[in-house]
Amino acid sequence: MFPNLSKLSSTPPNTAFLTMKPPNPIHSVIRRQYLVPTSRIHPSFRARPFSTALHYFAPNRIYDPIRSPSDFDTLILLSASDRTALTTLWTASWCPSCRIVTPLIRSLIEEGAGENKGGVGFAEVEFDSPTLGEVAGRYMITSIPTLLAFSRQGAQLQTRLTSVEEMKDKDFLRLWIEDEAMRGGSGGKGGGSGLFGGLFGMGKQ
Repeated sequence: MFPNLSKLSSTPPNTAFLTMKPPNPIHSVIRRQYLVPTSRIHPSFRARPFSTALHYFAPNRIYDPIRSPSDFDTLILLSASDRTALTTLWTASWCPSCRIVTPLIRSLIEEGAGENKGGVGFAEVEFDSPTLGEVAGRYMITSIPTLLAFSRQGAQLQTRLTSVEEMKDKDFLRLWIEDEAMRGGSGGKGGGSGLFGGLFGMGKQ
């Protein structure tokens, strides 16, 4: 006895798996506001190949400089919702070392460092901005430049970098970025169990 094919649904199999949830409109607005225009980013940053590594692939993001508490808090919340680490470089207009370190870190982010381990967001924090308020004091930023990552709104104090010589080392920085990208979804204040979490203890001042 053959089944009555007229009663079968015409819906293609696995339709549910083809349905994509529309992006959160609030996140879309935030990204349009804070993301650096793609015209200012190297093409290799916009079209990175998919990685088959164990950690999920996610593209890096470069945000506009942070000059106020609201800018800072918005990016912290955005990175937490995306389960992506936010790396912040605290700089100042009077800091000569910052002019050396900043382009080096940006180039690594644009080249895709850490993307095969979950990706990172990157933003400069203008320490001497008159509108920054108490943000620097909140995270005990006493040295410029300082490189500090955040995961699920938690400051990774154990892996904070303040050594200019270490920030000038491109291979060292690449490993640091990859470690923070890998930690991105684990969260928690104080650093966690990554390579640099165990290496630095409570961080260098």
